[in-house]
Amino acid sequence: MAVLGMQKGLTVMPRFFVPPFQGNTAVIRGQDAHHIARVLRMQVGDTLTLCDAHGTDYACEITELADGEISLHVCDRAPSSTEPTTAVTLYQGLPKSEKMEWIIQKCVEIGVTRIVPVAMSRCVVKLSGADSEKKRSRWQKIATGAAEQSGRGIIPEIAAPLSFDAMLAALKEEYVITFYEGGGVALSTLVGKNTRRVSIVIGPEGGFSFEEIEKLRQNGAHIATLGKRILRCETAPLVALAVIMQLTGNL
Repeated sequence: MAVLGMQKGLTVMPRFFVPPFQGNTAVIRGQDAHHIARVLRMQVGDTLTLCDAHGTDYACEITELADGEISLHVCDRAPSSTEPTTAVTLYQGLPKSEKMEWIIQKCVEIGVTRIVPVAMSRCVVKLSGADSEKKRSRWQKIATGAAEQSGRGIIPEIAAPLSFDAMLAALKEEYVITFYEGGGVALSTLVGKNTRRVSIVIGPEGGFSFEEIEKLRQNGAHIATLGKRILRCETAPLVALAVIMQLTGNL
């Protein structure tokens, strides 16, 4: 899938994710090749951008169009200019399926680095075994599509769902901010221009239980507020992430 991204000289070029490669030539096959040839109707000599999903962009020129295959010459390569300087991991209490898909899509567009679904005490959704992996696979495809559409330099990872206690163990070495409808400190006191990595924790539809908030607090999490109004579970991560991007100079 392509996205129109702004490149040097304000020239708009289609953009595609590809596996990492070496050298000055590249090949695109499958659905993306069909999209280039049949939908965008690009020709030999036209230019597009490839991204290796690890933060490097490649400015390329089409050298050959064959059936189901596009050959390209790499004209230039550079670090992706669209990636935030702050890496944000979102630990999201599992909401209903369509809400999780919305959260993933929009948070990837805003700039999240990683999303970890978490089973909390008030979660309506329960995932296990094959169903859990099936959901994760679908969520990863949604993240990939959102990364392509928004011109990201990476594809954010959608991790396998964790239990609440497993999340607490994972958070031990991280700088953690939990957003709680029961109140907390202003986010501007916890995040600034020099913040390079942060993990944020958002509750499900029913919010956190008191016991969960206490466990997070005891494990070193900072408790923050997003204002006096109670936000839905699909609204809170978007607002939190957007404010973090603003406070760190990434908007």
